[in-house]
Amino acid sequence: MDSLEEKKLQDLGNRLKYFRKLKGYTNYEHLAYDVGISRSQYGKYENGGNIKFSTLCRILEHLNVSLKEFFEEGF
Repeated sequence: MDSLEEKKLQDLGNRLKYFRKLKGYTNYEHLAYDVGISRSQYGKYENGGNIKFSTLCRILEHLNVSLKEFFEEGF
């Protein structure tokens, strides 16, 4: 994985963290539980781990965040 791809994944993780906190989830483990993702896997996503598009959509749907809103700022 090149550094540009790593940077983009880190940006994506930061956006996930931003919206999680914005929606009132102070702890990522609670969101992971509510969405049905293992806590360790979700933690990797927020720390720049590679995420499947379908998983991202599932998380955003739970947070009531559109793809447009998610990607319009910070990318």
